[in-house]
Amino acid sequence: MTEPAYTEIKNFRAVDEMLITAGQPSVAQLQSVAAAGFQTVINLALHDQPRYSLPDEPGTVAGLGMKYVHIPVQFEAPTEADLLAFFAAMEAHRGEKLLVHCAANMRATAFLGLYWAIRLGWPEERAFQLQRGLWQPDGVWTDFMAAMLAKHCG
Repeated sequence: MTEPAYTEIKNFRAVDEMLITAGQPSVAQLQSVAAAGFQTVINLALHDQPRYSLPDEPGTVAGLGMKYVHIPVQFEAPTEADLLAFFAAMEAHRGEKLLVHCAANMRATAFLGLYWAIRLGWPEERAFQLQRGLWQPDGVWTDFMAAMLAKHCG
């Protein structure tokens, strides 16, 4: 059996049958996501970086019958407000098949790790396993993640 086109998205990771994460998908890859029954796309990247975004991702996603949530996280300056908006989106779409993406699946895996640790109470080793398998955060992200864990878990 041929793998769906969405498995070719940059840094694609399948968490389980309900949640996939990736970098920026193409229109064809979003069509594949919709055809596989995914209901919601959460995008943590910016819309104003042509190299890392589609001309009209909200319209494309809506046209494919999926819901679209955009939380533009500045890679160089993630905020607690961004993270809390992500938590709210995850909770609002609980039970739905979700694609969480950003430009390269770095913001997505870091925010998911924080969600799993803070909201679901997973041990950090388990919560950040997906992220650690993809990238090592720099100082900005290391400091941000530590601060969020200390504030919300400590």
